[in-house]
Amino acid sequence: MSCDLYNYSMAGVQGLHPYQPGKPISTLSREIGMDETEIIKLASNENPLGPSPMVVEAIKSYLTSAPSEQARYPDGGAILLRERLAAHHNCTPEQITVGNGSNDVLDLIARTFLGEGRASIFSEHAFAVYPLVTQAVGATAVVVPALDWGHDLTAMAAAVDETTRVVWVANPNNPTGNWVSREQLYKFLTNIPEQVVVVVDEAYIEFMQDRVNIDTAADIAADTVDSSKWLAEFPNLIVTRTFSKAYGLAGYRVGYSLSSERVAELLNRVRQPFNVNSLAQTAAVAALSDNSHIKRVVELNREEMAKFEYGFKQLNLKWIPSAGNFIAVDLGIEAAPIFRAMEQQGVITRPIANYGMPDHLRISIGLPEENRRCLSVLRGLL
Repeated sequence: MSCDLYNYSMAGVQGLHPYQPGKPISTLSREIGMDETEIIKLASNENPLGPSPMVVEAIKSYLTSAPSEQARYPDGGAILLRERLAAHHNCTPEQITVGNGSNDVLDLIARTFLGEGRASIFSEHAFAVYPLVTQAVGATAVVVPALDWGHDLTAMAAAVDETTRVVWVANPNNPTGNWVSREQLYKFLTNIPEQVVVVVDEAYIEFMQDRVNIDTAADIAADTVDSSKWLAEFPNLIVTRTFSKAYGLAGYRVGYSLSSERVAELLNRVRQPFNVNSLAQTAAVAALSDNSHIKRVVELNREEMAKFEYGFKQLNLKWIPSAGNFIAVDLGIEAAPIFRAMEQQGVITRPIANYGMPDHLRISIGLPEENRRCLSVLRGLL
């Protein structure tokens, strides 16, 4: 056959490049002949402490006490999980849409509100999925230049026109770690027309409470930056969350969005049936019950972040202050060769040239011994 079906695929898909995840430890082990136990991965913003012990026990119980359930489809409505999330966020279950990770929910939003002749707005250096889902559905991407590596909310609001249907704001932003304050975000929402959906991606929200600019003692609470508190005031607001970061459930793939009931009903029209498997639902329900684990995760992240910052200072390197569980460091030279040299020594990090940051490495915060080794290897190469 001489027909090339590529020519008949959607134009937006033809121009896409698949999302590139961090290299698995097993892959690097095969490439360099190093035992997997000797390799550390600080590339994908995963939780070094893993899931809560409550999650581990819940999964063990599910696998041993209800083996017949493994042959059945999962709860397609994730009823128990949505009930627990509703209690956690003081909203109704009908306001929640679950996804195979929050990435799945971002895709649902694009397929619901974007298409040919419609535009979406996001910042330079923002999460790679925003341009990916925009292009996939044939919409127009409007990229607003960053301000100090982060979101210029004033410029983003000014970029809205009659074709704009979605504006994406990652808070904190990946891969830079920048964040916007409650006051800045609230003001931004008041300046966006009601027919334009604002997506606030809060994948790293649990790590923010130690990094935000706190004006008063009352602002110390986590709701300093919890935009879901504004759902009743802004019906065009969608907040996305994930269990992959602070909760340590990246391997299970479960995320969700909070919105008005009307918007959630629309998202659920395009949501794939059974998109969150039974193990993921079981893990997420258990994770919500262990606040002490989240506290330990956040404390470790804060302590180890400070050690990276001190290490970079000793190396005379600049970095971007981060409110996530990762940090982007400016090596002052092209980062790709350093990244490859670190891999040869069993340390996986993340080059971010694809984000327009060719001199930066993004390093996830790991366990103390992993972070020490990462800094030692980096020091030896500079």
